[in-house]
Amino acid sequence: MTDGNQKSGVLEHVNVTVSDPVKTAEILCDLFDWHIRWQGDAKHGGTTVHVGSDDSYVAVYSMGQMKEGRDDSYSTRGGLNHIGVVVSDLDAAEQRVLAKGFKTHSHADYEPGRRFYFHDADMIEFEVVSYQD
Repeated sequence: MTDGNQKSGVLEHVNVTVSDPVKTAEILCDLFDWHIRWQGDAKHGGTTVHVGSDDSYVAVYSMGQMKEGRDDSYSTRGGLNHIGVVVSDLDAAEQRVLAKGFKTHSHADYEPGRRFYFHDADMIEFEVVSYQD
């Protein structure tokens, strides 16, 4: 995947806390045609599922007990604002998101592509973008 002479970094994964890693991974597989790369026990007695492509993934983690409430990520140092996912067919991706019961918003068309956003059941925001359209 990477060349020993490569000077720029390549994002391998992001790790987020969710209420149900298995359910979240299944939804992400359905939405983005991803697969589960690994799953098992994780730190603090939790569970993690690595879901994505062969080159990168999202690690969805839970230790079972969730804190309620959420600060605004855009005004919280270290806050996760959204996860961007590139798809080849934006309209088809949006139909899959809507079919799962999520609401899409903030549709935009500016260089380098068209996009929309949605929040999953844990209020993690995803930006879905296509450079093909």
